[in-house]
Amino acid sequence: MVECISRISKGTKMDQIYLPKNRHGLLVGSYVIIKPLQTEDIKKERQYFVNIKSLEQIKLKIVDELFRELDKMIEKYDNIVITGSFLDEGFNFNDVDILLISNENVNVDVLSKKLETITGVKIHIILIDTETLLNGLSTDPLYQTMLSKCIAKKRFIYKIQPKIDYKILDFHLLKSKILIDNFDILDGSEKYYLTRNMIAILDYLKFKKVSRDKIDKDIKKLFNLESVELIKKNLLDKEIFLKTYSKTYDQTFNLIMSQIKNGTK
Repeated sequence: MVECISRISKGTKMDQIYLPKNRHGLLVGSYVIIKPLQTEDIKKERQYFVNIKSLEQIKLKIVDELFRELDKMIEKYDNIVITGSFLDEGFNFNDVDILLISNENVNVDVLSKKLETITGVKIHIILIDTETLLNGLSTDPLYQTMLSKCIAKKRFIYKIQPKIDYKILDFHLLKSKILIDNFDILDGSEKYYLTRNMIAILDYLKFKKVSRDKIDKDIKKLFNLESVELIKKNLLDKEIFLKTYSKTYDQTFNLIMSQIKNGTK
């Protein structure tokens, strides 16, 4: 038996229920039974989806299991957030990235191994306290990118005052230089991460919106690619790609250095 949870929407002539296209067992033309969901179940299972249109049923089950087990294992935490490539369409992910927001001292290695045993999926937990997270969201575009698409255990609304720290950005940009010098030995996922890092910083410097979807669009446009999957799958023309990449890296680096030399903090 397959169950889908959806909300009734008000229509012009008839009210309606929208179902995600990525579903198993509920084909177009199927007869279904509609029944109300108990309030207790909603409160128990409710999660907060940010910029996620749909997710495969098996991934939803993994998310439910992760939240349920972490809730048992950890006494105090501010929030638990699942992010990263696990939330992308398909199954081209290496692990599940979990942001554990807590001021408590937690052994994330032990937690990860327990969750891997339960779910059968590789787990990567990042432990961070609320103050560090807020500071990161204010100064580091990668934090904003990370939370631009996620599933949270609790609702989160962070009021931050963005501030550009050019020295921190220079430090983060340095990581992307690795691609220029080591193109042949990096795999597709590493190339995509380093490219996304560079574009996120450039967009941030130009005061553009920093999100995973926006960055992917900018990458496709800049490198004239049909999809960022071409980077992830290592299907690139080395000479053409590196020419554009190096030029963009220099542009971003010069933009940062000009501000540092001018004494901007």
